[in-house]
Amino acid sequence: MRISKNLIITFTLLIIVASLYRVMPGRPWGFTPQIAMAIFGGAVIKDKRLAFLLPLLSMFISDALYELLFRNGIGSIPGFYEGQVTNYILFASMTVFGFLIKGINITKIIGVSVIAPTTFFFISNFFVWASNSPDAGLQRPKTFNGLLLCYQDALPFYYWTVPACLIFSALLFGGYYLFMKKRSLAYIIN
Repeated sequence: MRISKNLIITFTLLIIVASLYRVMPGRPWGFTPQIAMAIFGGAVIKDKRLAFLLPLLSMFISDALYELLFRNGIGSIPGFYEGQVTNYILFASMTVFGFLIKGINITKIIGVSVIAPTTFFFISNFFVWASNSPDAGLQRPKTFNGLLLCYQDALPFYYWTVPACLIFSALLFGGYYLFMKKRSLAYIIN
């Protein structure tokens, strides 16, 4: 499969900008483009391996930046932590939601942009609750009420995750639509 130079440059810029945005100070918790990138990659990129790579590279680069800032006393959030592999697997799995979009349209994009971060919220926080790590969450009891408390603890992240996914999906899919429309028009003219 031949990948165009412009496509490589575009995706590289997307990954870098998303990585830098994620570590930006003052950004609301959970307001990041990575889930939208996973959905977009799954829906648009034909090579499924590359579709998974798009959000994962962005996550890894931003985590490396978090770690660099943390180790140098500039940031308070470590980039690498116990249980991170689970988080990466969950982010990669968000790409599958993009695979489910057949015939891209606004309704499907909105639906998946709400369902994917909601699924991520429930699964990731279940794993935080179930973890025996002393660093996991607030060490809520392993009861149903403890699980509900864990979900409650994570609501500030979820509060911003869905709007972020909707906004970044609109930007990604909207940009892609405009690019494809311009490309089709250029093909017709030439």
